[in-house]
Amino acid sequence: MYDVIIIGKGPAGLSAALYTVRAKLKTLIIGKNDSRLLKAEKIDNYFGFAQTIDGKWLLNEGEQQVKRLGAELLQDEVISIEKEDYFNVVTSSDSYQCKAILLATGQPHKVIRIENLVKYEGKGVSYCSTCDGFFYNNLKVGVLGNRDYALHEANELLTYTNDITIYTNGVDLDISSRYSEEIGRFRLETRKISRLDGADFLQRIHFTDGTSESIDGLFVAYESASGIDFARKLGILSDGDIVATDENQRTNLEGVFAAGDCASKFKQISVAVGQGAVAGKAITEYVRSLKD
Repeated sequence: MYDVIIIGKGPAGLSAALYTVRAKLKTLIIGKNDSRLLKAEKIDNYFGFAQTIDGKWLLNEGEQQVKRLGAELLQDEVISIEKEDYFNVVTSSDSYQCKAILLATGQPHKVIRIENLVKYEGKGVSYCSTCDGFFYNNLKVGVLGNRDYALHEANELLTYTNDITIYTNGVDLDISSRYSEEIGRFRLETRKISRLDGADFLQRIHFTDGTSESIDGLFVAYESASGIDFARKLGILSDGDIVATDENQRTNLEGVFAAGDCASKFKQISVAVGQGAVAGKAITEYVRSLKD
């Protein structure tokens, strides 16, 4: 059992960990090497460096710092967060329990070029199987994605229907061994999608080869789950694609905090580090209150 699990290895998550580990909270940081900072070759606007630095160097220094202080770092993909007596964080390879969660996943940069996808949001297109799966009882649905996150969402939908197709949209399926045996439960469609179609609600899905097929609902689980994806499934409030927090980076769900680009409209390293520090202090106070 961890005191806190931080999802995301960017500036916000690493900054928060500096405070939680120094407060002697058992801290696990889970993330993949996909921070936008890794592509930042020149950083001139971060306080304290007279010379230009690059993002990869800065992230590496941050990781070494939190490890030296006692944090555990795990390179893995988080695909689900479940709220029980405590929180259960499910990854591609295992699951971990904790008392508090920090969403520090950064801003999702998923680019899905499918005509009319946005048009049918809430009208057949959904981003949350937990929220909307019930409305598709015994209907024909699809899951858009090619990684573990898509398989997880498809499994969730089995509660409501067995007619489930996984649409990879022209890319290869890329799943871990955890889901390799479960792919057989679903129809797999690898052709590239050109557009969605229907009247008031989604009715058809069209492919670039000129063919099409009927569909009642499409659940988007593209690439990896982001902070806003987790927020939707947990019933956490949001402002567009920003996770809503108070001045202490607390969400409306007790025990869940958010910091960095997933919780801020001003996407700067300094802002992420500052929010991470605030969150680290608030998480420490929260976990200690549970012990008391």
